[in-house]
Amino acid sequence: MSVPRAYVGTSGWSYPTWRPGFYPSGTKPGEFLRHYAERLPSVELNTTGYRLPAEGQFTRWAEMTPPEFRFAVKMVAHQVRDAGTFEERLRLLGERLGPIRVLVGSARDQGLLSLVLGSLSPDLQIAFDFRHESWEGIETELPPNAVLVNAVEATAPFRYLRLREPPYDEESLAHWAGVIRQLLSTGIDVYCYFKHEDEPSAPKYAERLLELV
Repeated sequence: MSVPRAYVGTSGWSYPTWRPGFYPSGTKPGEFLRHYAERLPSVELNTTGYRLPAEGQFTRWAEMTPPEFRFAVKMVAHQVRDAGTFEERLRLLGERLGPIRVLVGSARDQGLLSLVLGSLSPDLQIAFDFRHESWEGIETELPPNAVLVNAVEATAPFRYLRLREPPYDEESLAHWAGVIRQLLSTGIDVYCYFKHEDEPSAPKYAERLLELV
Protein backbone atom coordinates (compact mmCIF):
# COMPACT_ATOMS: atom_id res chain seq x y z
CA MET A 1 0.00 0.00 0.00
CA SER A 2 1.21 3.51 -0.80
CA VAL A 3 0.55 6.70 1.15
CA PRO A 4 2.27 9.83 -0.22
CA ARG A 5 5.25 10.90 1.94
CA ALA A 6 4.70 8.04 4.44
CA TYR A 7 7.78 5.84 4.16
CA VAL A 8 6.92 3.00 6.51
CA GLY A 9 8.90 -0.22 6.60
CA THR A 10 11.20 -2.45 8.61
CA SER A 11 14.83 -2.62 9.70
CA GLY A 12 16.18 -4.85 6.96
CA TRP A 13 14.53 -7.27 4.55
CA SER A 14 16.84 -10.28 4.02
CA TYR A 15 15.24 -12.71 6.46
CA PRO A 16 14.53 -16.28 5.29
CA THR A 17 12.26 -16.79 8.32
CA TRP A 18 9.79 -14.36 6.72
CA ARG A 19 8.88 -17.15 4.31
CA PRO A 20 6.03 -17.98 3.84
CA GLY A 21 4.40 -15.45 6.18
CA PHE A 22 5.57 -12.40 4.18
CA TYR A 23 7.59 -13.70 1.25
CA PRO A 24 6.04 -16.43 -0.90
CA SER A 25 7.26 -19.97 -0.29
CA GLY A 26 10.24 -20.75 -2.44
CA THR A 27 11.34 -17.12 -2.80
CA LYS A 28 15.12 -16.99 -3.15
CA PRO A 29 17.08 -14.55 -0.93
CA GLY A 30 18.17 -12.59 -4.00
CA GLU A 31 14.51 -11.90 -4.73
CA PHE A 32 13.54 -10.75 -1.23
CA LEU A 33 14.06 -7.04 -1.85
CA ARG A 34 11.99 -7.02 -5.03
CA HIS A 35 9.09 -8.70 -3.24
CA TYR A 36 9.51 -6.42 -0.23
CA ALA A 37 9.35 -3.28 -2.39
CA GLU A 38 6.10 -4.48 -3.95
CA ARG A 39 4.42 -4.26 -0.54
CA LEU A 40 6.27 -1.60 1.45
CA PRO A 41 7.70 1.80 0.39
CA SER A 42 10.89 1.98 2.44
CA VAL A 43 13.49 0.02 4.40
CA GLU A 44 16.37 0.69 6.78
CA LEU A 45 19.78 -0.33 5.46
CA ASN A 46 21.70 -1.49 8.53
CA THR A 47 24.54 -3.29 6.78
CA THR A 48 26.11 0.06 5.85
CA GLY A 49 26.85 0.67 9.53
CA TYR A 50 29.16 -2.33 9.66
CA ARG A 51 30.74 -2.51 6.22
CA LEU A 52 30.23 -0.22 3.28
CA PRO A 53 28.98 -2.33 0.34
CA ALA A 54 30.60 -2.08 -3.08
CA GLU A 55 29.28 0.36 -5.66
CA GLY A 56 27.59 -2.40 -7.62
CA GLN A 57 25.50 -3.40 -4.62
CA PHE A 58 23.93 0.05 -4.31
CA THR A 59 23.24 0.05 -8.04
CA ARG A 60 21.53 -3.35 -7.83
CA TRP A 61 19.39 -2.26 -4.89
CA ALA A 62 18.24 0.75 -6.88
CA GLU A 63 17.46 -1.38 -9.92
CA MET A 64 15.36 -3.79 -7.84
CA THR A 65 13.07 -1.13 -6.41
CA PRO A 66 10.61 1.37 -7.93
CA PRO A 67 11.56 5.08 -8.19
CA GLU A 68 9.31 6.04 -5.26
CA PHE A 69 10.97 3.54 -2.91
CA ARG A 70 13.31 4.94 -0.23
CA PHE A 71 16.34 3.51 1.57
CA ALA A 72 17.22 4.93 4.99
CA VAL A 73 20.95 4.35 5.43
CA LYS A 74 22.77 3.67 8.68
CA MET A 75 26.07 5.40 9.42
CA VAL A 76 28.09 5.03 12.61
CA ALA A 77 29.81 8.18 13.88
CA HIS A 78 33.35 6.80 13.43
CA GLN A 79 32.64 6.30 9.71
CA VAL A 80 32.70 10.07 9.26
CA ARG A 81 36.42 9.85 8.48
CA ASP A 82 35.41 8.16 5.22
CA ALA A 83 32.39 10.38 4.65
CA GLY A 84 33.39 11.21 1.09
CA THR A 85 33.41 7.59 -0.03
CA PHE A 86 30.34 6.84 2.06
CA GLU A 87 28.32 9.60 0.43
CA GLU A 88 29.59 8.74 -3.03
CA ARG A 89 28.27 5.18 -2.66
CA LEU A 90 24.92 6.31 -1.24
CA ARG A 91 24.38 8.66 -4.15
CA LEU A 92 24.25 5.60 -6.41
CA LEU A 93 20.78 5.00 -5.01
CA GLY A 94 19.70 8.17 -6.81
CA GLU A 95 16.20 9.36 -5.98
CA ARG A 96 15.72 6.31 -3.78
CA LEU A 97 18.10 7.68 -1.14
CA GLY A 98 16.24 8.67 2.01
CA PRO A 99 17.70 9.93 5.32
CA ILE A 100 21.03 8.90 6.79
CA ARG A 101 20.66 7.65 10.36
CA VAL A 102 23.85 8.57 12.19
CA LEU A 103 24.37 6.41 15.26
CA VAL A 104 26.37 8.11 18.04
CA GLY A 105 27.14 6.03 21.11
CA SER A 106 29.66 8.33 22.79
CA ALA A 107 29.10 11.21 25.20
CA ARG A 108 28.32 14.71 24.01
CA ASP A 109 31.08 16.20 21.90
CA GLN A 110 30.42 19.41 20.02
CA GLY A 111 33.42 18.78 17.80
CA LEU A 112 32.02 15.43 16.70
CA LEU A 113 28.66 16.98 15.86
CA SER A 114 30.33 19.69 13.80
CA LEU A 115 32.53 17.11 12.06
CA VAL A 116 29.56 14.96 11.05
CA LEU A 117 27.53 17.91 9.81
CA GLY A 118 30.51 19.39 7.98
CA SER A 119 31.46 16.11 6.32
CA LEU A 120 28.07 15.39 4.74
CA SER A 121 26.42 17.50 2.07
CA PRO A 122 23.75 19.85 3.46
CA ASP A 123 21.19 18.56 0.96
CA LEU A 124 21.21 15.16 2.68
CA GLN A 125 18.62 14.41 5.36
CA ILE A 126 20.27 13.35 8.61
CA ALA A 127 18.60 11.62 11.55
CA PHE A 128 20.82 11.56 14.64
CA ASP A 129 20.44 8.49 16.82
CA PHE A 130 22.18 9.57 20.04
CA ARG A 131 22.59 6.74 22.57
CA HIS A 132 24.10 8.76 25.42
CA GLU A 133 21.96 10.91 27.71
CA SER A 134 24.46 13.79 27.62
CA TRP A 135 23.12 14.74 24.17
CA GLU A 136 19.77 15.73 25.63
CA GLY A 137 18.68 19.16 24.38
CA ILE A 138 20.94 19.11 21.32
CA GLU A 139 17.97 19.44 18.95
CA THR A 140 18.08 23.23 19.27
CA GLU A 141 21.55 23.20 17.66
CA LEU A 142 20.69 21.06 14.64
CA PRO A 143 20.53 22.57 11.13
CA PRO A 144 17.35 22.48 9.00
CA ASN A 145 18.34 19.18 7.35
CA ALA A 146 18.70 17.23 10.61
CA VAL A 147 16.40 15.71 13.24
CA LEU A 148 16.64 13.44 16.25
CA VAL A 149 15.33 9.90 15.85
CA ASN A 150 11.82 9.66 17.36
CA ALA A 151 11.47 13.42 17.81
CA VAL A 152 7.99 14.41 16.64
CA GLU A 153 8.68 18.12 17.11
CA ALA A 154 11.38 19.54 14.83
CA THR A 155 11.95 22.20 12.20
CA ALA A 156 13.18 19.88 9.44
CA PRO A 157 10.76 18.85 6.66
CA PHE A 158 10.92 15.19 7.69
CA ARG A 159 10.70 12.96 10.77
CA TYR A 160 12.40 9.65 11.56
CA LEU A 161 10.62 7.17 13.81
CA ARG A 162 11.93 3.79 15.02
CA LEU A 163 9.35 1.59 16.75
CA ARG A 164 11.38 -0.90 18.78
CA GLU A 165 9.01 -2.30 21.42
CA PRO A 166 6.82 -5.02 19.91
CA PRO A 167 4.23 -6.37 20.05
CA TYR A 168 2.02 -3.60 18.65
CA ASP A 169 -1.70 -4.09 19.04
CA GLU A 170 -4.39 -2.30 17.05
CA GLU A 171 -4.63 0.50 19.61
CA SER A 172 -0.92 1.31 19.56
CA LEU A 173 -0.81 1.18 15.77
CA ALA A 174 -3.79 3.52 15.63
CA HIS A 175 -1.95 5.91 17.93
CA TRP A 176 1.09 6.03 15.66
CA ALA A 177 -1.14 6.34 12.61
CA GLY A 178 -2.63 9.46 14.19
CA VAL A 179 0.82 10.92 14.84
CA ILE A 180 1.93 10.25 11.27
CA ARG A 181 -1.32 11.51 9.77
CA GLN A 182 -0.94 14.81 11.62
CA LEU A 183 2.64 15.22 10.39
CA LEU A 184 1.67 14.42 6.81
CA SER A 185 -1.12 16.99 6.96
CA THR A 186 1.47 19.71 7.56
CA GLY A 187 3.62 18.65 4.61
CA ILE A 188 6.16 16.63 6.61
CA ASP A 189 7.68 13.45 5.16
CA VAL A 190 7.65 10.60 7.68
CA TYR A 191 10.09 7.67 7.78
CA CYS A 192 9.03 4.96 10.22
CA TYR A 193 10.61 1.55 10.81
CA PHE A 194 9.64 -1.48 12.87
CA LYS A 195 12.19 -3.69 14.60
CA HIS A 196 13.07 -6.93 12.86
CA GLU A 197 11.97 -10.18 14.50
CA ASP A 198 12.38 -13.74 13.29
CA GLU A 199 8.69 -14.05 12.56
CA PRO A 200 7.32 -11.65 9.91
CA SER A 201 5.49 -9.45 12.43
CA ALA A 202 7.41 -6.28 11.55
CA PRO A 203 6.32 -6.09 7.90
CA LYS A 204 2.77 -6.90 8.92
CA TYR A 205 2.82 -4.04 11.46
CA ALA A 206 4.14 -1.76 8.72
CA GLU A 207 1.41 -2.76 6.29
CA ARG A 208 -1.29 -2.30 8.90
CA LEU A 209 0.09 1.10 9.95
CA LEU A 210 -0.07 2.27 6.34
CA GLU A 211 -3.67 1.09 6.12
CA LEU A 212 -4.57 3.06 9.24
CA VAL A 213 -2.80 6.20 8.01
